[in-house]
Amino acid sequence: MAQLDKVLYTARAHTTGGREGASRSDDGRLDIQLTPPGGAGKGSNPEQLFAAGYSACFIGAMKAVAARQKLTLPADLSVDAEVDLGPVGEVFGIAVRMQIKLPGMDKAAAQQLVDTAHQVCPYSNATRGNIDVTLTIA
Repeated sequence: MAQLDKVLYTARAHTTGGREGASRSDDGRLDIQLTPPGGAGKGSNPEQLFAAGYSACFIGAMKAVAARQKLTLPADLSVDAEVDLGPVGEVFGIAVRMQIKLPGMDKAAAQQLVDTAHQVCPYSNATRGNIDVTLTIA
């Protein structure tokens, strides 16, 4: 297991009630109701939050890689993330599919950027070897 060289930020959240509860960050910026996937209610579910977090983090990784390589990214780049939840034998697991849109960028350069970002992204590093992650350039 890799150890952090230095802690840059610590996120803190307090959750009650599990998938039918609520979660709030210590600074109050995140304050959400939780609802099970497909359930009644107006809350988000952990898989939606994971999709949002991973896709945002992946864009950050692409920006970091682009800055190092002196590449200009399209202003309208985006990532559509899907997180699947399902059984794996007697337990549950997730799988991730992300469609990366880099309009106007050369296909080979886009692929190199995505491949490198996948090595840099903290979410990619946390999930590597643990869940299926499929990255597709649209």
